[in-house]
Amino acid sequence: QVQLVESGGGLVQAGGSLRLSCVASGRIDSIEVMAWYRQAPGKQRELVAIITRGGNTHYEDSAKGRFTISRDNAKNTVYLQMNSLKPEDTAVYFCNAGTPFGNSWGQGTQVTVSS
Repeated sequence: QVQLVESGGGLVQAGGSLRLSCVASGRIDSIEVMAWYRQAPGKQRELVAIITRGGNTHYEDSAKGRFTISRDNAKNTVYLQMNSLKPEDTAVYFCNAGTPFGNSWGQGTQVTVSS
């Protein structure tokens, strides 16, 4: 099993930046892909960005050009750098790890962007 702990959320004004972190522990060697999702109040959880074990990345349209997903294997950490934040980016952000045994989720970190 994989355990995930997110941090870095907070309150920021529109146009500002935040960097989210997700530290993985446990069966780290089994992780094939890591991702960031978000869930706004009253909405379904949605994908934001993915990074594979090989370092390939994918971004949803809402994140392209503003967000960057990266990983530091030495620290077992995945980051989400978020720039030019908008009020519509307000959500709880979740880290996800995909393994052959299933998906693991973190507890989430709140991001609030004020206008």
